[in-house]
Amino acid sequence: MTHSPQVIPITHLALGFIPALLVIYVIFHWQLEWKNALYAVARMLLQLLLVGYFLAYLFGLNHPLVMLLVLAIMVGISSWIALRTVEEDRHQLLGFAYLSIGLGGGLTLVLVIFGVLRVAPWYEPRFLIPLAGMIFANAMTTVSLAAERYYAERKQGQDYARARAAAYKASMIPITNSLFAVGLVALPGMMTGQILSGVSPLIAARYQIMVMAMLFGASGLSSALFLVLLRRRLSSDPQ
Repeated sequence: MTHSPQVIPITHLALGFIPALLVIYVIFHWQLEWKNALYAVARMLLQLLLVGYFLAYLFGLNHPLVMLLVLAIMVGISSWIALRTVEEDRHQLLGFAYLSIGLGGGLTLVLVIFGVLRVAPWYEPRFLIPLAGMIFANAMTTVSLAAERYYAERKQGQDYARARAAAYKASMIPITNSLFAVGLVALPGMMTGQILSGVSPLIAARYQIMVMAMLFGASGLSSALFLVLLRRRLSSDPQ
């Protein structure tokens, strides 16, 4: 038996900020960067409110070309953010990052939409946008870690093969740790949200299995492709 998700009143939602405000008070009392913490909380609130309105508008459009444009923008933003660990070559590597995240994440997204969930129409934004967000965000993280570690290894004099192996291993640590911890240390957000909405834990578990598999696949493929493409810059890599 399923139930409609509970709508949280604004007054109730405000209570959830009490622990956050207590943390900010501790930071202030200990003479740390309390303004930065307050700014982070305020920015989180503003960003989520804005994205809520934006997604509500986006869901109303429900057009394939609009969805493809949104996906392209998501890949572009995630590619730029991924390369913040290698500022010196950020512009030169942007194409590699875009191709890696776009292909690695895109192939996984296509498989989930058309094969696993069989969404009809495929551009249904309520499915496409949240899944794409999870996939591209995780691919972004692995590419970022791979880039940072690869350059660090090359600066230490390692050849391409050793640098690639070290970078790939480091980039896969977060998602691999998540696979080990899921269900034992914590219930992931998607599964928790479904359970709170009244979905059977058995059904929620299937969705979470799909999510974890797609994130592992997209992350690993994107990181591997990025490191393969980096070989084209071997001659200009720092020794």
